[in-house]
Amino acid sequence: MAIKIEKKIVGYSLAEPKKANEKPETNIVQLGEPLDRPEKITGTTYKVKTPVTDHAFYITINDVIMNEGTDQEHRRPFEIFVNSKNMEHFQWIVALTRVMSAVFRKGGDVTFLVEELESVFDPNGGYYKKGGKYIPSLVAELGHVVETHLENIGMLKSSEPDEYQKKLIDEKKEEYLKQNSGNLDESGFPKDAQLCAKCQTKASILMDGCLTCLNCGESKCG
Repeated sequence: MAIKIEKKIVGYSLAEPKKANEKPETNIVQLGEPLDRPEKITGTTYKVKTPVTDHAFYITINDVIMNEGTDQEHRRPFEIFVNSKNMEHFQWIVALTRVMSAVFRKGGDVTFLVEELESVFDPNGGYYKKGGKYIPSLVAELGHVVETHLENIGMLKSSEPDEYQKKLIDEKKEEYLKQNSGNLDESGFPKDAQLCAKCQTKASILMDGCLTCLNCGESKCG
């Protein structure tokens, strides 16, 4: 299409034509190079038995050592595998673990996976593990294993109560047992306990007019 120039030309510039093999400009920002798999890798396998499956799940998380031999040496997850005799969930487990492994290899902060996985609920309902902890789905169970592993290698701060909190919890539990002896279930918490919103354990009881968790110490009264 021809364009008629009405005004006087007072200047000009030349535009270089693009070469045949020249890549177009993009706005993609590369956050980091994907990690390469070393010849030898160290892993940890976690056995998970749930009341909603007939067979146990064996979850293996392999780590790579970063900055080996320096003050910044640390481990980070590289890949994850899930093995089980139960083939009912095989398809989505393979897909999920491949995506998770890709995220691990990409580098950067991978701790967000824990919250994403643990927030997945099964529409058919969850289950309670030994110890009274409520697990909303098998995906959330996988997230709990990843959280445990990241705590073990130092990428996440432990969610366990500190020494002061443990002492306070023991005092509260002892106080409750004096008034309600023999009212504990097999998990070690009161039979009429409610589910704690913080640690998802059925261990919250009403003490002195305040809902208090005997597992993590969470209290509505501060």
